[in-house]
Parts: sequence; structure tokens; C-alpha cells
Amino acid sequence: MDRLDAMKVFVLAVDEGSLAAAGRKLGRSPAAVSRAIAFLEGQVGAELLHRTTRSIKLSEEGERYVAICRRVLTELEEADAIAAGPRAAPRGLLTITAPVVSGEMVLRPILDAFLDVYPTVSAKLLLFDRAVNLIEEGFDIALRIGPLADSAMVAMRLGEVRRVVVAAPRYLKQHPRIAEPGDLAKHQIVAMAHLPNSWTFAPSKNSTVPRTVQFTPRLMVNSTYAAVASAVAGRGIARMYSYQVAEQVARGELEVLLASDEDPEMPANLISPQGRLSVPKVRAFTDFAVPRLKKHFAQLKKSIGAR
Repeated sequence: MDRLDAMKVFVLAVDEGSLAAAGRKLGRSPAAVSRAIAFLEGQVGAELLHRTTRSIKLSEEGERYVAICRRVLTELEEADAIAAGPRAAPRGLLTITAPVVSGEMVLRPILDAFLDVYPTVSAKLLLFDRAVNLIEEGFDIALRIGPLADSAMVAMRLGEVRRVVVAAPRYLKQHPRIAEPGDLAKHQIVAMAHLPNSWTFAPSKNSTVPRTVQFTPRLMVNSTYAAVASAVAGRGIARMYSYQVAEQVARGELEVLLASDEDPEMPANLISPQGRLSVPKVRAFTDFAVPRLKKHFAQLKKSIGAR
């Protein structure tokens, strides 16, 4: 049995979550998929997957081995792309990850348009509000909001985003004026359930110490969309990323408060592992997406208003 083919089967089974699902995608029987994985287990001398009738789970050895398989297959794809030359047509599966809301609101429409232009490319867009290791988890590209820590990535700067405090005009008419961060303690707060019950702001003049405002939320939610909708409905004050509320601010449904007290802007980048840009499908997507994303973030800055 071909070892590289068995690696592809193994990685796909892990990604799909079952042998049957991997078999359907490959056009093979579950028994054939199971044989390929058994072959790998025989080669490495360890059990890679714990199998049940309905699911699979990576063993400790399997977790390490799947990361190695991803690297081997990625390097093989990069080598093929280099050998094919710059005129090779984009094709195959493009894997992308992003934070949940920015992936849904910002990246997905651009990906849809890209797939219309490149019919020989398919895509998998997985959205997580956690740090994703692109190499170990097998992603070609990621959208990142915030400072970059991984120097092994090629970064393409797209623009900047802010964290903004917002409230509906109807709420502001019925409650005391907000002139400085400390005033927020007297107001109803719509908070994200997974975050601390405090907001930190830039230091005041003649100080280097950030200002922290503690509060007891009137409403806690675990959905960005719910928090924005509640703020628009006048339920209280929320703090969101600028791209999450840009449309509502532009329509006058929300107003930005305390703009002069905000933390510094955060970068937005598209990143890719070293070497992946040589692969035609990855290069084609970045060429297509980067100018559109830059335009989007520039328009976002304009619509949300000056600091």
C-alpha cells in the first residue's frame, strides 16, 4: 500500500470525524479506509485511532502523527507547485480559518466571490474564537485580528480595527451623560459572558496607568450578534470590535462613545505558513482577497468615524 495515500486517508478521516465520512469523500468503502489506517499503524508500530462504531478519536501517538502527516503532505503539495511553475492553474481544496464573527461578516463573502471565479478550487472555512496552529491543523490561510506572535507566518497587512463602546440613541436619551470611562459604572451594561466584568481604557493625560472600570452587567450573552442586537434595542451599553457594529453605526442605530479614550487600534492581517504562497490556489486567493479586504477595512474605518 502507498504510504502517502494512507497518510491522506488518515488525515481526511481525522478531519471528517469518521471512517465512513472519509470513505464517502474518497469514494472508498469504510473497510478500505480502515485498512489504510491499519497499514499506517503497522508502519509506526502504534495505535493512531481509537475506533467505535460511530466515531473515532486520536490516540496520544495519533495526535503527534497527524501533525507530521499534515506537514509532509503540505510540503509535497508545495514541491509539486514549484515544479509545475508559476503558470500552474489553481485547483484543489483551500483551507481557511478565522474568528467566528469576522469570518462570517468579512471573509465569507469574499471567499464566495473567489469560488465563482475559480471553479476548480473548493474551500473549507472553519471559524474558531481560539488560537489556531495553521501548520499542525492543516490550514493554508488565516484571518487574524490583533498582534501577531508567530514569526513563522507570512503576514499581509489589511488594515486596523478598534474596540468601541456603543449605545443606541434611545438609551442615551434616557440615561445620564457619559463623558469619561468612570461614568460607565452608573449605566446598564450588555456584556459578553466569557469576558471579565470590567473594561480597560487608555491611560488619562499625564498617566501611564490604564483605566479599568468594574461593572455588574444588566445582561450577559455569549453571542456577538445578540449583544449587538440588544444594544440596538436600547438595553444598555456594549463594547465591541469596530467591524462588528460598523453597519449599525452607519445607519444611526448605535453611537460610538468615549472614542478619545479607546485603546490603540489593532492590526488585521491575512497570514499563511512559509512556502504556502507558492501553491497556486493559495497564491490566487491572496491575490484576490487582499485588495478586497484592504478596501473593506478602509471603508470600515471611515464608517465607524474618527477616534
